[in-house]
Amino acid sequence: LLDSAHNADGRLSFEPGSKVVRLPYINYLRELGSTFLNTYTNSPICCPSRAAMWSGQYVHLSQSWNNYKCLDANSTTWMDLLERNGYRTKMLGKLDYTSGSHSVSNRVEAWTRDVQFLLRQEGRPVAQLIGNMSTRRIMEKDWKNTDKAAQWIRQTAAISKEPFALYLGLNLPHPYRTESLGPTAGGSTFRSSPYWLTKVSPELVSVPKWLPMAAMHPVDYYSTFTKNCSSDFTEEEIKNIRTFYFAMCAEADAMLGQVISALREKGLLANTVLIFTADHGELAMEHRQFYKMSMFEGSSRVPLLIMGPGLKSGLQVHQLVSLVDLYPTVLEIAGISAVGNLSGHSVLPLISTSRNVSKNEHPEWVLSEYHGCNANASTYMLRVGHWKYIAYADGISVPPQLFNVTVDKDELHNVVLRFPDVQAQLDKLLRSIVDYPKVSSAVHLYNKNRFAAWRDSLGRNYTEVIANLRWHIDWQKDILANEKAIDTWITSLDSI
Repeated sequence: LLDSAHNADGRLSFEPGSKVVRLPYINYLRELGSTFLNTYTNSPICCPSRAAMWSGQYVHLSQSWNNYKCLDANSTTWMDLLERNGYRTKMLGKLDYTSGSHSVSNRVEAWTRDVQFLLRQEGRPVAQLIGNMSTRRIMEKDWKNTDKAAQWIRQTAAISKEPFALYLGLNLPHPYRTESLGPTAGGSTFRSSPYWLTKVSPELVSVPKWLPMAAMHPVDYYSTFTKNCSSDFTEEEIKNIRTFYFAMCAEADAMLGQVISALREKGLLANTVLIFTADHGELAMEHRQFYKMSMFEGSSRVPLLIMGPGLKSGLQVHQLVSLVDLYPTVLEIAGISAVGNLSGHSVLPLISTSRNVSKNEHPEWVLSEYHGCNANASTYMLRVGHWKYIAYADGISVPPQLFNVTVDKDELHNVVLRFPDVQAQLDKLLRSIVDYPKVSSAVHLYNKNRFAAWRDSLGRNYTEVIANLRWHIDWQKDILANEKAIDTWITSLDSI
């Protein structure tokens, strides 16, 4: 059984992050299973990250460039292979790994990210208190899917003669759509109730340090601006946003509890492998940003906890792993041979009590990449030991970043100029894994072609449609500030 959250910061699944908010069912998995301390998404945005998880391939191999361009509907997932091999399967909730989803605004923002002007694409992040101490079911859609999962366990899995595989995808703790900004608005409201706020230890909620805007890396500056975080925030605002985010994590944890309770009630818990993870994290105002779309730890690091028969209890695994490893892991647990060329490796050798498992073949690095909106260059992250190396675009036009995440946990000190030998070594390793300048060029061409096709399909309605996408929040102001850049861009598009 695999339970996947949305925007869950992996650092909350172990200390010291686990002290900030009470997550009893995550703690249950941690005590009776294995916790992976260094798990990363392969792309810090919804659809591409899930494409990696379901396909077992890096996003540059599946060409899952953004929330609109992901896997084909007929792609073979590990759930497909389980079903073909006799498993009773069920998928509930947020799946989001095939092409064609998400809003038009989201697509256009990804296609036009190379344009040399800034538009605020998101609503300003805010916290919203609703209900009272009896208000527990806030994300109704997730609760309905959780109820369906528990019901399926009780009524189908419990009486099935075949082994079962259940996937439950949650929306929480992703922020809610800011309704006051209209139907095209993104999710910038962190919403919870007094009940869930009691699960948070407010004295442990930190106010993250920020670099001055002028000292930011150019891609981080772009992200901060387009996420509408460039204006002033009070410490109280920042702390409230973070507190409400942690409360939303507590509500998601309770949904995991419903699933565990159903398994226990039907006597299935002892012989079921339970996996909890997320598609990506949530910055929650770290680095003057919210959401994901960044290689900073809050965005790129995800939880991974695995509990089940024949697996070690109370184990903390330091090995670097990523979401592409789930595909071969699930198949090895089920005793099914993997097909095709997979990017990941099974984590079973790291946590099994049996010696009759595959040899650990994990490399000493993980790869993540990002090609979507709110970042104006294709981004590639290589984590090796205590180093995090971030390269951009063609490797020349945008400067790289290098962090020692062991001594600089806040990732505020880019030391790429201090360690040129390390940068050269890591860049060479990165290029041996992916020809990132070539991939960046392919994404750039894809974006221009897709935008041109979309523009042409609208005909005379183009001007009205593009003016009413969600960036219309500051459209009039931003148009005036960037008129020359927009004229230049439109002229360049006419030559496509």
